[in-house]
Order: sequence, then C-alpha cells, then structure tokens
Amino acid sequence: MRARVSPPLHALTPLQSLVARRWRPEWVCHRCQHQQQQQQQRPRQRRGLATATAASVAVDKPYYITTPIFYVNAAPHVGHMYTMVLADVLKRWHELQGRRAVLCTGTDEHGMKIQQAAAKAGVAPQAFCDRGAAVFEDLARRINVSHDVFVRTTAAAHREGVEYAWQMLQEKGWIYESKHEGWYSVSDETFYPQAQVQVIVDPPTGRKIMVSVETGKEVEWTSERNYHFRLSAFRDTLLDFYAQNPAFIAPQSRMHDVVAEVTAGLSDLSVSRPVSRLTWGIPVPTDPTQTIYVWLDALLTYATAAGYPFPPPPPHPSPWPADLHVIGKDITRFHAIYWPAFLLALNLPLPKQVLTHAHWTLGKQKMAKSTGNVVDPFFALDRFGAEVMRWYLVHEGGVEDDADYDNCFVIAKYKKGLQGGLGNLASRVLRGKGWDVREAVVRFAHPVPTPTPTPTPTPTTAKDADPDGKKQPLLPPLFAHAPFPTRALYLRLLALPAQVDAHMRALRPNKALKAIMNAVYDANGFLQHQSPWTLVTQLQNEMAADATGLALHDLATGTSTAGDNGNASASASAGDRAGRAPRTPEELETEVLRTIYLCAETLRLVAILLQPFVPESSARLLVMLGVERGRRGWEFCGVGRDGGYGVAGVDLGGGEVGVLFPRLGSAF
Repeated sequence: MRARVSPPLHALTPLQSLVARRWRPEWVCHRCQHQQQQQQQRPRQRRGLATATAASVAVDKPYYITTPIFYVNAAPHVGHMYTMVLADVLKRWHELQGRRAVLCTGTDEHGMKIQQAAAKAGVAPQAFCDRGAAVFEDLARRINVSHDVFVRTTAAAHREGVEYAWQMLQEKGWIYESKHEGWYSVSDETFYPQAQVQVIVDPPTGRKIMVSVETGKEVEWTSERNYHFRLSAFRDTLLDFYAQNPAFIAPQSRMHDVVAEVTAGLSDLSVSRPVSRLTWGIPVPTDPTQTIYVWLDALLTYATAAGYPFPPPPPHPSPWPADLHVIGKDITRFHAIYWPAFLLALNLPLPKQVLTHAHWTLGKQKMAKSTGNVVDPFFALDRFGAEVMRWYLVHEGGVEDDADYDNCFVIAKYKKGLQGGLGNLASRVLRGKGWDVREAVVRFAHPVPTPTPTPTPTPTTAKDADPDGKKQPLLPPLFAHAPFPTRALYLRLLALPAQVDAHMRALRPNKALKAIMNAVYDANGFLQHQSPWTLVTQLQNEMAADATGLALHDLATGTSTAGDNGNASASASAGDRAGRAPRTPEELETEVLRTIYLCAETLRLVAILLQPFVPESSARLLVMLGVERGRRGWEFCGVGRDGGYGVAGVDLGGGEVGVLFPRLGSAF
C-alpha cells in the first residue's frame, strides 16, 4: 500500500478539493432545486457542513424511517418484501396520526458479491446493478410501498458523501493503516474474529469448511494491508449510549445480545480492501490502491439520502437523525454497533431506534438467495395480490421468532381473517335488508365537538370499565343500560385505538394487526349472538298480524295465542338472547339499530386503523361505509366521533359481486 500523501488540488475531486481548501459551498438539497430556480432573484445564503449535533435538530423534523439497502447480486425473496412492508406500515401509521414521514429504501450495489455476480453473468457491473435495482424498485411499487427516497450506492451524490465522510474520519484520526488477518465472508461482506467461526462438514460435498457461527456462511482466511477504523475506542461510549437509551434496539433480547458483545470488547474494524481483491466500489479518496469497505459505504446511505454532508436550507428541516431503522436480525451488529460508532466519530446524531425483525423460513429453513431456499415475491403477488400479502406478512411475520411460509397458510388465514372475518362482517351489516345503517348512525353516534388527536388511556376490557353499569361516565346514555354483550363490545371498541397505538409505539405491528382483527371477530360473534335479522323478521311478522291487536299485546306481555305459528316461541328466544323478558316493538327496533350501529362502528374504526396495513382495501371499505375523506384520520378514530356516515358511496352489489374480499377460485 502506498504511503499516504497529500495530492495536489488539481488531482482531487470537487468534494475533496472542498475539504482541502476549507471553504463552504452554496448548497440546496435536490428536493428544493426547483424552488431555487423560482427564487433566483433572492440573495443566496451560504450553507454549513452537516455536523449538527442532536441539540440542533429541528423539532418539526419528519419521522425518518429506513429499510436496509438490499444487495442486487440476486433476485429478491419474500423476506425482502416483509422488511419493506413493515417499514411502510410504520411510516403510514405516523402519517395517519398527522405527522409527516419519510421512508428510504434502496439497493447496495458495491462489494465482492456484486463483482462476482456480474462477472458470472458476463455483464458490466454497472449494467448488472442497474438491472438489479430496477427489480427492487418494481417490488416496492408492486407491494404499494410509499417510499420517498430510493437510494443507490452507485449514485454520484452518495459517492461524494462517502468520500467526504472518509476524509473526515481520517482527519480526526479514526482511520489508520495496518496489516489485517482474519476470516472473511464474501457472502456477509465482513471479517469475523476467531471466536465467531467454526468448522462444519458441508453436506453436499462432505468437505470440512469454516463458517460464521452467526450466519452459517463460509469464510476464508485473508491477510492483507488495509485501513482500519478505531472501533475499540468507542466501547465505553457505546455502552453509555445503550444505558441511556434502553429501547434503542427492539426486541429487548437483541439489545441484551449487543450490550454483551460490546461489553466483552471490540476490535478495530477493517474499512477497506485492496483493489487487487475488490475493484467494484468507491476508491479511498487519497489512496486509489484501496476500495472503501462495503458496509461503511452502505450504512452511510441513510445519511446521504437525508442530504449528508450538507443540511437543506430553511425552512426545510432535515429528516436526520433517523427515527427508526427496520432491519433483519442477521445484520444487527452492523446497525447497532458499527453504525453508531461511525456516527459518533463523525459527530452526527445517532438514530433513535433499530427494529430487528425475525426471519421468514421455508420448510423451517432460513430463506437465503445463496441457497435458493426462497419464495419469489412476484409469484406470490401475482397469485394473492398486494393487499393480501401485506396483511398476511404483517399478521403472521415475526419480530422475536421466525415464521414459516407456505401458500396453504396464506389461503387459510385469508379465508378466516379477510374473507370470513372482515369481508363477512361488512357484507352482513351493509347489505342487510331489514335495517338502515344511516338511521342507526344518526340515532346512536355521538360525535365529539373537537376530536382529540392524542390517544388517551381507556379500559382494555369490559371488566375494567365496570360491566355491571354501576359507574356510567364511560358510557353514553343510549348504551349505559344496554344488555351486557352490547356494553362489552362498546367498551371493547372504546379501548381499541389506544390498544393498537400502544402496540405500534412498541414496534409490534403484528400485535397491532391482531388486535384489530380480534375486534372484527368480536363484532362478528356479537352480531351472530344478537341475530338482528331474527328480530327484524319477528317484528315484521307481529306488525303484519296485528289485525286484532292481540299480537302486539302478546309481544309486550310475553303471552301467546293459539294459531300464532310459533311467533311466541321466536319472541321468547329473542328475549332469552338478551337475558330479558320479551319487549315492545320500540325496544326491538332500538336493539336492532343499536346492534347495527356497533357493528358498523366496528367496521369504521377498523377501516381507519387498517389504512397503514392494507391501504386499498381499507379505502374501499370506508367508501362502502360512506365515510368522508376528511374524516378518515386519527382524530376521528374513536367510538361515535363521526356521525355523518352510513350512506354507501359505491354500489354494494349482491352475491359475490362487490364483496370486499371475494372467495378464492379453484386455482388456489
């Protein structure tokens, strides 16, 4: 390796020359360039470098969430789709609650894996990366991911940011040159210490190989001269940060693992590879014989996508620091140890949280592009559609524990949750012939004058809210003296938004979605128990038979007359369901409309809450309910907060036509 020298200014790139000359450029972020063109008459302002500390971060910054950037050496699998969907659901949740959010995803296009894959395909590396990036962009579009930035490590703006960061690290003394020996995994693009590798017998060949204990990928002994980052110097600082931010890594079990690893000690990190081994990457700015380590390059995309190395001009707040990185559990070390250390060395604010989700398996084996044990996400989307796959992946996907994928699981969950659960409830309530949903809403909704956007703690069970009705402040008069099943569902719905919000704040979208679906199942059970269609039929029969006035008298007193063809029996069974004596026609009508209102209100609340999960299906359900566009936000997500719906905004159809979730055909 050449000795480090200071090359003449004319040999440097514009960014390198900037650092060498110590002057600050005029800079406007890409998003604001069109505004700058419209305001060319205004005086230009000089912008400072992006070395802002946490104290200088704008209060009104958008919620910034990222996925990992995905390797383009092979086609995506369903695990990549899961990560994208999780991040998108969390982003949309914050937007539902009225906060601006920014989602960044993209592709990692440098490194040995890409270099080898391009050579194997007989394609130039850049053309290979262009093709691979287009596939991941198409996947994001097909699964309806609302990303704001798609970043690529081969982009010029990112390259300049990495070059700048390298020079900052080098000038601060965090990078030094040294000989490095160790076990290197091409698949993982990282060195492993001796304690993190082991010998196994490769089943297909029978030969003994060294592999990573953590990932099971093969490693090879490598000895080379390169540059190192003083990772060991950040041990105590990182431990202090973890202690002050105990929720930095979710779930907590992986936080404990990271703390234990850092406590045991950190070795300095190799951050470059000789060009003789790796040519496809960003060259070290001051040493063209070395290529920058792919993980330093890749992790910096989170910052360069937010504008690094320069902040945007006022009044546009920078999204940095990241509020949440969503990653698979296998890359926790890179995001929870290396990345914070790099940022500390650069004097940049650290991300607030890292969500490390579990993996999807196929046949109980981890999905991996290298082994071919994968589910093609495009085949799954062609078969089931984006909405079904979004719902299924979040509902069944794991955060703590892995989940096994099988098409029959998707079908079974669809039939129970979407077709037989939510779709069935919508059809039974909105297509019912014996009642008017609008009339039920007008009679029983109690909109609050000024909806409160901030969730407030509410009882989570009917027992918590005193189901015996001894205390009435939680219940409006029309529900305070209702039968227990009615009060129980009302209180269940009252608690639902806060319950779901708590799960989302805890970074458990799967638990949030299951809580929503449980409300659907509860409402279906309640509807079946109340059997309003039976009450409607009974009421219609009694009214039709009221030629002599005896039928209404029987209905009110609970007696029967000969020749009533079983109407008294129907009346008694209706009374038994409510645990009360038979009622007057007015009471029967009240019970029918109250039942329909609670079920319709369940649909409305569920549709609002499902918007981040299944945006198209929830939007359709809201139209079916007649909920206005301006009343679909978090401030209206509470029992009785909208009294204006109930008239369908679309033809509800009949039979299988117009259903929310149709039956699966024989091809499934």
